[in-house]
Amino acid sequence: GVKWHDGKPFTAQDVKCTWDLVAGKSQEKFRVNPRKSWYRNLDEVRVDGEYKVTFRLKSPQPAFLTTLAGGFSPVYPCHVPPAQMRQHPIGTGPFKFVEFKPNESIKVTKNPDYWKTGRPYLDGIEYTIVRNLSTANLAFEAGKLDMTFPYSLTVGLFRDVQSQVPQAICEMSPGSINRNLLVNRDKPPFDNADLRRAMALSLDRQAFIDTITEGKGEIGGAMQPAPAGVWGMPPELLQKLAGYDPDVAKNRAEARRIMEKLGYGPDKRMSIKVSTRDIPFFRDPAVILIDQLKQVYIDGELETIDTTSWFPRVMRHDYTVALNLSGSGPDPDQNLYLQYGCGGDLNYNGYCSPEVDKLIDQQSSEADTERRKRLVWEIERKLAEDGARPIIFYSRGGTCWQPYVKELPIMVNSIFNGARMEDVWLDR
Repeated sequence: GVKWHDGKPFTAQDVKCTWDLVAGKSQEKFRVNPRKSWYRNLDEVRVDGEYKVTFRLKSPQPAFLTTLAGGFSPVYPCHVPPAQMRQHPIGTGPFKFVEFKPNESIKVTKNPDYWKTGRPYLDGIEYTIVRNLSTANLAFEAGKLDMTFPYSLTVGLFRDVQSQVPQAICEMSPGSINRNLLVNRDKPPFDNADLRRAMALSLDRQAFIDTITEGKGEIGGAMQPAPAGVWGMPPELLQKLAGYDPDVAKNRAEARRIMEKLGYGPDKRMSIKVSTRDIPFFRDPAVILIDQLKQVYIDGELETIDTTSWFPRVMRHDYTVALNLSGSGPDPDQNLYLQYGCGGDLNYNGYCSPEVDKLIDQQSSEADTERRKRLVWEIERKLAEDGARPIIFYSRGGTCWQPYVKELPIMVNSIFNGARMEDVWLDR
């Protein structure tokens, strides 16, 4: 009894059409197809009846169902033209799109034909767009908003809300979002591995954490660290990786030796532009990055880029050095292929290692969890050694809601999987 929001039945043909689109096998094309890397092992999707499909894989992949269940694997309504979807999206979820007013709000309304009987409880949701986080907090504190945007509160803003609205329910949860250093290895002189290594060695990760999160963040690699992350490398092993030694002075001394060998020094410093997205979550750590690079003879100038231009630019590698935020999927298959595999859709700096690609394939087909974990850690070691995309730290994100908001789901390792809001209700 599942229906699309326009009343059309949801069938197996929709599923096949979606994954044919993702695989690039259909005449219609996505403008951007950032999850194609997830399904490189998919051979075909076969329709076996009106409501039954078979996914045929090229090789065993134990985590394939986890990938299908991810928030970025929705089924596409293939009867709706892409241009129409961009203006009036539809799905099968608990809420239907009503309107989007740029820089003002997004409104959705209850789906009366939702397949789960009795859900959702809410009649609708209005997402108010407020560019300034402090202004958004003031609106919440004044009772104009029922909740803050999930995971958006920094430690300082989180503390402010708790003091101003003591009755609010607040949770600061570990997140799968990390700050990372992007170096465009296709642009000289950054095609030099020694230079990239020196930049990675300049990082004082704990200083980032202490300044940005007041000590509440975590140091990690490509996979989110424990306890929220399942696949992250333990600290005692992580500290042995290139650039992760907690002795920052020793790391930077090595970085300066490398830079001097390359012809730089106190009297001949390198000048670079550090690009980042023009919002506080990106800007603030970018400022710290510039300050830390100074310790190894590199002077950085901050370039802030509007959100509408940021992602197109990094996807076409239109930068030299950048401070980026990335989400780490809860399973290695969702993360490693996408961001570190040769030609990965979100591989923003062109990193490509046949050895790493082979290891990614090996871990993907490994059914034994412990053996797979060791393979993932070997990939982590190789990524750090290559300076693939130095992960600086993982942040925590705060969410607050009024006490009358009930059953709000808060995620701890994949913030994109808990936004259905179908069980949320208001006790007032």
